[in-house]
Amino acid sequence: MRHLHFRRPDRRFARDELGREGVERGSGHHRFGRGGGRGARVFDHGALRLVVLTLIAQQPRHGYEIIKAIEDRLAGSYSPSPGVIYPTLTMLEELGHATVEESGGKKRYAITPEGAAYLAVHQTAADAALARMNAVSGAHGGGPAPQLIRAMENLKMALRLRMGRGPLTEEELRSVAEIVDAAAIAIERS
Repeated sequence: MRHLHFRRPDRRFARDELGREGVERGSGHHRFGRGGGRGARVFDHGALRLVVLTLIAQQPRHGYEIIKAIEDRLAGSYSPSPGVIYPTLTMLEELGHATVEESGGKKRYAITPEGAAYLAVHQTAADAALARMNAVSGAHGGGPAPQLIRAMENLKMALRLRMGRGPLTEEELRSVAEIVDAAAIAIERS
């Protein structure tokens, strides 16, 4: 069977507001896949490295602190995985852009003079990445924090799954109710 491919004149592809190519205008879908999958990339190639360098230039940090700082700057809409951050930190160390101080089994990363020089040369790209992060954060401002929505959905799902396994005994019912009540009280007091 022969497949004919043609370009529909009513569709145009362009860069979106973050500079990604292949986004069809007005469709909400990416050219090479439907929306709702993994989602758009938060960082362009090399931008995460510059963001991490910027963060450790501000103050030495552990990998976990870097993850939390990025998540906070993006209003909880994205949190880089350890599988992304730690290889980036290792690469920065191997390039001589970061040093590592190990204490109590934890590594704390700091920028080196070479890393500061690299960051200075690429400051425009670093500033652009930080500006994109601020734009994402601003887009989530005013609404419920994504991490709270995720936590609420996790609780609802856990309750549904537990109840789906069958009826609760009186003791299990009392235990689950106490856990939920304790969480509610802790949230009210926070």
